[in-house]
This record gives sequence, C-alpha cells and structure tokens, in this order.
Amino acid sequence: MRRLLVEHEWNFKDLLVPCFVVEGVGRKEAINAMPGIFRYSLEYLLKELEHPCYREVGGILLFGIPATKDDSGAVAWHQNGIVQQACRAIKREFPDLLVITDLCLCSYTSHGHCGIIGKGKNVDNDRTLEVLSRVAVSYSEAGADIIAPSDMMDGRVGTLRAALDRYGFTDRLILSYAAKFASAFYGPFREAADSTPQFGDRKSYQMPPANRREALRELAEDVKEGADILMVKPGLPYLDLVREARERFETPLAVYNVSGEYAMVKAAAAQGWIDEARLVDEIMIGFKRSGADLIITYHAKDLYQWRENANKSIT
Repeated sequence: MRRLLVEHEWNFKDLLVPCFVVEGVGRKEAINAMPGIFRYSLEYLLKELEHPCYREVGGILLFGIPATKDDSGAVAWHQNGIVQQACRAIKREFPDLLVITDLCLCSYTSHGHCGIIGKGKNVDNDRTLEVLSRVAVSYSEAGADIIAPSDMMDGRVGTLRAALDRYGFTDRLILSYAAKFASAFYGPFREAADSTPQFGDRKSYQMPPANRREALRELAEDVKEGADILMVKPGLPYLDLVREARERFETPLAVYNVSGEYAMVKAAAAQGWIDEARLVDEIMIGFKRSGADLIITYHAKDLYQWRENANKSIT
C-alpha cells in the first residue's frame, strides 16, 4: 500500500551528471573536497563514460579546464579547446549520450571572473555577451546538444538564442542558470574547475541569497528571452524558489545539487553520522517534490551502485 500511494519518485533519467575534463594526457585528479569526483583528461573521461550509470542518466553537464588562460578567455571558443575536443570525442564514442556544455568564462580567464573585465575592475556585460555567443556557437559546432549559460550576465539568453539561430543551430536548447545565487556552497567546485576569482567576488552579477522576488524576475526574463529549461542553483537552500518556479512557469525546470551540498553529505558519511544512501535518496525526492524535472547531481554514480547492491542482496 505504501508503494501504491507514493506521490513523488525520482528516476535515473531525471539526473544530469557534472563531468570535469582537463587538458593534457594521463590525468585523473581527485578533488579533495569532493570524494569520488575527479578531473579527467579526455582519454580518462571516455573511459569513465563507459560506466553503465551513464546509459541510464539523462545526460552529462560538461565543464572544461584549459591549460592556459588570459584576460579575455579566448581559448574558450577555440575549435580545439578542451570542451570542443571532448564533445567531438563523446559524440563519436557515445552518440546517444546527451551532452550539455556549461557556458561561462570563469575557468578560462586569468582573473577568474565570469566575464570580461572593463573599467574599475567591473565585468563588462555587453562585451561578455559577444564572447559567450562565440563560445556557444563553437560548442554547438563540436556537437553539444544543449548550451547552459551560467555567467549570469543580463540579456544573455536572448543574445545566445539569436547567435545560435543565425549560425543554423536552431535545434540547440538553452538551459539557463536563471536563478544562480552568490552562494558559499560553491567552494568545492571552484577547486574542481580552477575558477576562484583573483580579486573581488561575484556578487555584482550573481543573485543575493535573500532576494526571492528578484530571483523570480530573473526566471521570468529568461523565459521571455527564450530559455528552453530554467535552473535554480544551489538546490537545498532554495527549494522554496523551485516550488514557486514550478507553479509560475510551464518551462521545464532543473535544480543543481551543488558541490557544497555533496561535500557535506560525504563528510558526514565519512564520520558515520548518517545513512548516506537513505539521505541522498531523500534529497532526490525532495527535489522532485518541490517541482524539479531535472536534477544535476554528483551523487548519480553512488545512487546507481546502491541500487545495484540492493538488487544483488534481494537475489
């Protein structure tokens, strides 16, 4: 009867798995603050994607870590950039795997900010949009299925949609980090992506955690500009916004179960303070109950292994 009356469930097809690809050869680098998560050079990433988990999840969210950086992030749109190489290789080896490319300049700029720096060390919104458009087209040419801008520049969804359409990529979707907060939960990710700002912070372009109404305006603006999927990031502290977004917008909705949330679970599990498998399942249910269609999470492989172990114990 309990199974019959369950109201919300998550499925592996709801999950998107973040993957970090780094330039070089023979590199599989552990991320200290994220146990079980690695930065892979391309040949190791392809080996990782052979894991059966990736045949069941909805797709991957790809982050690139280049070998060189500059003030303009120019390597981000190079046809032989690390993300472009990865997209081509993945589509060759795993043609049915959905590839989403994160679109931001923070890993490509020497200063670590998400855009081009103008006068007074401020991010120049409009110049950044021009660069992001070039990168989005480059990713699409390499085979990316969905472009996911995470920069939080004003007007970027409409600008990217126009650029993609102009170059014939009318079938590429845009998954917008629509409500992305200036959060302390991103700390472990910045180690993974080598994207820590070298001065200042990102509060001038990411959302203040206290501002619910402003976040809803950001979501509405991205819907107006043509976003195909909306995202709320981080996940657990902002489930109220996930619920409000679900009730206000018909657009598909994603939530990002971010690095800090993952790290806290892993730290508690390492101490034996929690039942990790039950807790992570409960978190996934919470995201679905709040209204998320898609969940970006680092827990996907663990969830797969726990399910397989449970099936073996039954048989």
